[in-house]
Amino acid sequence: MFVVFGGFLIFGFSENVKGPAIPRMQFDFQLDESQLGVLLALNSLGYLVACSFTGLLSRKIGIKWTGILAFGSMAISGILMYLSTNYATLSASYFLMYIGNGMLEIGLAIMAARIFTRNTGTMMNLSHFFYGLSSMVAPIIAASMMGWNVMGGELGWRGMYLIMLSLSILPIIPSLLGRFPQEEHSQEERISLGSLVRDPVAWLIVAILSFGVVSELAVGSWLVNFLEKAYGWEVDKAAGMLSAFFLFFMLARLFLGPITDKIGYTLSIMIFSAFSGICSLAAIFIGEKGAILFAIAGAGIAPIYPTVMALIAKRYPKGTDTAITFTVTLMGIASVIGNLLIGFIIDGVRRLFSSEGGGDAAVGNASIIGLQAGYGFIALMALLCSVCCAILLAFLRKQRREMIELQSN
Repeated sequence: MFVVFGGFLIFGFSENVKGPAIPRMQFDFQLDESQLGVLLALNSLGYLVACSFTGLLSRKIGIKWTGILAFGSMAISGILMYLSTNYATLSASYFLMYIGNGMLEIGLAIMAARIFTRNTGTMMNLSHFFYGLSSMVAPIIAASMMGWNVMGGELGWRGMYLIMLSLSILPIIPSLLGRFPQEEHSQEERISLGSLVRDPVAWLIVAILSFGVVSELAVGSWLVNFLEKAYGWEVDKAAGMLSAFFLFFMLARLFLGPITDKIGYTLSIMIFSAFSGICSLAAIFIGEKGAILFAIAGAGIAPIYPTVMALIAKRYPKGTDTAITFTVTLMGIASVIGNLLIGFIIDGVRRLFSSEGGGDAAVGNASIIGLQAGYGFIALMALLCSVCCAILLAFLRKQRREMIELQSN
C-alpha cells in the first residue's frame, strides 16, 4: 500500500513540475512551440516504449523489482537533466524519465488491480488521488524552487528537477520490505493478446483512455504556457491556476470513486469527460474572466484513468496485466500523436493568421488564436472520450441483450 500510494505521489510530482519549467527551458534553448511539441512527443515515446515491455518484465523479474527499477531510472534522469546543456541532451534526459514513468504506471496499475479486488472503482480513484495531490502542489513548488537562491545563483529548472526526481528513491525502501500479490491465474487461463486484438470492447476502451489521457496530460504541459502568453499572466499566477486544476482533479478522485462503483464505470466516464470538455471550451470562449473553468475541468477529467483501470480489471480478470499493457501501450501512441498535434496546431494557426499582415498587434492576436486552437483541441479530446463511452455503453447493452436471448432459447 505504501508503494502504491507513494508511487502515485512521486508520479504526480515527476509529471507536473514541467508546467512552470517548460517556458524556462524554451527560453534557455530558444525553442519554438513545434520543438516543444516534438520534445513532449519524444517523452511520450519513451513512455510508450516502457509500456510495451513492462508487463513482460513484471512476469520475468516480478512486480517488486520492476517498481524498484522504475524508481531508480527516474532518479538517474534527474541527474542527467541537471547536466543537460542543449536540446538533444535535454530530450534524452526527458526520454529516460518517461521510460521510468511508463514502467511505474504499468507497475502500479498491476499492483493496484491485484490488491483492490473489492470496490475497485473507489480504490483505484483513491490511489490516483495521491497522484492528484502531488500534481496539485507540484506547479507551485516547482515555480518556487526555481527561484531559490543556492550558492549565489538561482536553483533554476535543472536544480528543481534534480531535487524532485531524487524523491523517487524513497519508495524503494518499502518496495524492498514489502510482499507483493502474485498472479492468481495459470498461463492457460490468461487472456491472450490475440483475444484482445479481436475484441471490439478492448479497442473502445483504448479509444476512451487515449482521448481522456491526452486531454488530461496536455493540461499539465500547456496550461501555464497558454495563460502566460494568451493573457500575459506571471508564472506564479499561471502555476496557481494549474494547481487549482489539480485541486479539483484531486478532490474528484477522492470523492467520485463511489459514484463510479454505483452507476457503472462506462456511464461515469461518459458524464465526467463531457463535463470536462464543455468546461474547457467555455473557458476559451469566455476569455480571461472564465479562466477558472480551466481548473474546474479537472473535476471531470480526473476519474477517467482510474475508472478505466477498474473497468479493465472487471472486464478482464484473467490476465489484467496483459489487458493493461495492451491498453496503455496504445494510449502511449495516442499521447505521442496528441502532443505533436497540439504543438503543430498552435504554430500552424498562428502562422496562418500572421500571414495576413497587420503589424505587431495582428501578430499578437494570431498568437492568441493559435493558443486557443491548441487548447480547443485538448477540449475536443475530452468530448471524443465521452462519445466513445456512449458507443461502448450501447455495444455492451446490445451484447447483454443478445446473451439473455441466447440463454432463454
